[in-house]
Amino acid sequence: MIRYLTAGESHGPELTGILEGVPAGFNISKKYLDSFLQRRQKGVGSGGRMNIEQDEVLITSGVVNGISTGAPIALRILNRDWENWKDKEIEPYVVPRPGHADLVGTAKYNHEDIRFVLERASARETAMRTAIGAIAAEVLEMLGITIVGYVSSIGPITYQQNLKDRIEKNKVTESDVGCPDQDISKLMEEKILLARKNKDTLGGSITCVASGVPPTIGSFVHWDKKLDAILAKQFMSVQSVKAVEIGKGIDIAGQFGTEVQDQYSLDGKKINKISNNLGGFEGGMTNGEDLHITAYLKPISTTLTPINSIDLAKKMETQTVYERSDTCAVPRAIPIFEGVMAFEILNNLLLKTGGDNKKEIIQNFNNISKLETDEFNMKNELWSMKYDV
Repeated sequence: MIRYLTAGESHGPELTGILEGVPAGFNISKKYLDSFLQRRQKGVGSGGRMNIEQDEVLITSGVVNGISTGAPIALRILNRDWENWKDKEIEPYVVPRPGHADLVGTAKYNHEDIRFVLERASARETAMRTAIGAIAAEVLEMLGITIVGYVSSIGPITYQQNLKDRIEKNKVTESDVGCPDQDISKLMEEKILLARKNKDTLGGSITCVASGVPPTIGSFVHWDKKLDAILAKQFMSVQSVKAVEIGKGIDIAGQFGTEVQDQYSLDGKKINKISNNLGGFEGGMTNGEDLHITAYLKPISTTLTPINSIDLAKKMETQTVYERSDTCAVPRAIPIFEGVMAFEILNNLLLKTGGDNKKEIIQNFNNISKLETDEFNMKNELWSMKYDV
């Protein structure tokens, strides 16, 4: 089992993370981690903060000469904007933004200024989660598992993909909005620019696809071991996410069962699926197909156009005060979700394989079921179910 902890505020000196449980012997590259952080800072709709930060990760423990040692991995990401804040007299922040953690967080912790809430609730925290997830993604790639995220919608503009088709990552990275379709990318970009012109914000959705994940990861035995449920929780934990979809979950809810089940076929001894409507899961377990998960993000709560709120100091109705933010954060959130997905897949894979080092894990990984007919030892005879023998 791997686990992590992050700390740090949006305008504090740095973000800190500790990742525990990564087995020994795996390549961990600063360059690879930084590539995730750089993608998190790009995209149409980004705000002014991205002109200040040039994120890179500092690895201070658990990785020596580019190889994991088995010890906890300690990471730091410095906040360059701290130089602009460390000696600054801070204006009172007393008007909560509807849709943000401001109001309820201030009530929960009995703070005297909302900034104590927004500093930690800020999506700036996801920079460290992205770096931690990148470690998991790099380990998974050594096992032949890859994850590609892409923007599947911005506002009302959507991109529909056949769940049996592969997404080309270079087409995603070449798009300023992270959509693999060039024509739809232009429409998405126009929608974001219109929102900026109107002093408003836009949401959308990001779909992540994991390829090469073997079957039987996860479990049907306990509700909290179902991998699709665990991943849905992880995706929902990212700021602004209000819904999570597995496969074509939304569409197939309105169809007949015979239309949507991923029926089986044989290719020699290999059991295949003729479709992937269920997004690579059956009974909370992976079934060998690509995993498809979509996160739906609401528009960012901070808008240039003021909206109704309450002045908590004066105890009266007022309107919000603008706090620097993005117009649309969806395009640059892709590596966040790739990282979140990678972490949980690796975590559950290690629960399956066990092992403290790369050699042990690869041996056990190669023994995972491939869903071939010869693996099944069926008695094919009558039997009775008794519990008092």
